[in-house]
Amino acid sequence: MNDTSAWSTLKHLLLEKPLGAIGFYLIVLMILSALLANFISPYNPLKTNFGNALQGPNFFHWMGTDTFGRDIFSRLLHGAQTAMLIGFSTSLLGSILGALLGVMGAYFGGKVDLILQRVLDVFMAFPIIIMALAVVAAMGTGTFNLIIAIAIPIIPRVARVVRSSALAVRQTTYVEAATALGSSHSRVILRHMMPNVMAPFLIMITAQLGQAIVLEASLNFIGLGVAEPTPAWGLMLRSAIDFAESAPWMGIFPGLAISIAVFAFNVFGDSLRDVLDPKLG
Repeated sequence: MNDTSAWSTLKHLLLEKPLGAIGFYLIVLMILSALLANFISPYNPLKTNFGNALQGPNFFHWMGTDTFGRDIFSRLLHGAQTAMLIGFSTSLLGSILGALLGVMGAYFGGKVDLILQRVLDVFMAFPIIIMALAVVAAMGTGTFNLIIAIAIPIIPRVARVVRSSALAVRQTTYVEAATALGSSHSRVILRHMMPNVMAPFLIMITAQLGQAIVLEASLNFIGLGVAEPTPAWGLMLRSAIDFAESAPWMGIFPGLAISIAVFAFNVFGDSLRDVLDPKLG
């Protein structure tokens, strides 16, 4: 997809898909918030001040403070960094590996495709949260392990969708010509097949982003993700459990952040799917 077609696709999406446009602008806002968090946060998200603990929303702390007196708005902005880093990393990693496996299965066919599909079936037999929990339990906590744990369940889901498109690409004349001319397998896969499955690939990246953010928040919530005092929306929800009645703002604002992020990526992904490949709808 060249720059001109990419711009025309985005323009069409923004003009013809109002929900997709809303999702796009919300995503841009979240990315900017994550990138500029160090500059626009009114307070240090890690600095404790027990004299200000459990203050409700006010002029100085727009979203209140937590049990350690930390500003929730500042931690919410820095939590966007964690969510965007893990969300984009896991979605890209899982989608790239899944696309490669899907294209390889379609290209080689036969026993290679059969073995790949049965292995992917095994991974897909487990709910995505159970698979992520198993990987984290085996590898341990931390940002890197969290990225791997969330990326692994994404791989088979992307591979299945991309494979269905790659099967049609495999039968095209230019792929057959490249094979007849003696091009290597890697060249045919990377040069001739991968660029022609970019539409489902991009759709799956955006579709998996929302789910990756929910998984990241879920694993952080149960203590299997990043550790305190790292700002993370799931950790903020976890710390709010014991104060649901006395300090509801501790859970309301991170919960809203997660909901808005998932909504934005889901509606943007659905609109992108309608524009790039309506057959997937």
